[in-house]
Amino acid sequence: MNTEIDFAKNPDHLIPAVIQDTETGKVLMLGYMNEEAYEKTRRENIVTFYSRSKQRLWTKGETSNNFLHVREILFDCDGDTLLIKVQPAGPTCHTGADTCFDEVNQGKGLFLNYLQGIIRDRKQNPTEKSYTSSLFRKGVNKIAQKVGEEAVELVIEAKDTNDDLFKGEAADLLYHYLILLEQKNIDLDDVIAVLQQRHVK
Repeated sequence: MNTEIDFAKNPDHLIPAVIQDTETGKVLMLGYMNEEAYEKTRRENIVTFYSRSKQRLWTKGETSNNFLHVREILFDCDGDTLLIKVQPAGPTCHTGADTCFDEVNQGKGLFLNYLQGIIRDRKQNPTEKSYTSSLFRKGVNKIAQKVGEEAVELVIEAKDTNDDLFKGEAADLLYHYLILLEQKNIDLDDVIAVLQQRHVK
């Protein structure tokens, strides 16, 4: 596998750099780098391109503050293309979209919305064998009690060093929390919106 980039392969000494979200795997954008932009990116751990239209170095986020923080830089087998894995500080595209390909950039948190839909179905279409349906039948007091019990169990596991048990209790708490939200007719997105508002403040 090649370990160096050869900028001389192209007449303009520019090479394409594919920018990928390190957590979600989504391709965020494509830019071009000359050797100076590449070295600046490596040195500062923030993606800098060479702008073909402005004919100068251009750090992504220099006006919007939506910087691309470098987590890993890879070369292709021919040494003439970069794959840069980043943690974006905000939307990547100048239009405000998550990516320049107008894709929504979401990670595993998206599964929570799917799980919320399953829980809602267990409430609206209860079955005798469903544990979740049984909690809804018992009402808000029982559901709230379960959330409290799971929270205590999580705190207890937090004091130990078994990460697997801790993650299991965290998952139990999160699941019962989603059930409580559904019982209260509150969408998870509503809670996330509160967090976003607090973040802005």
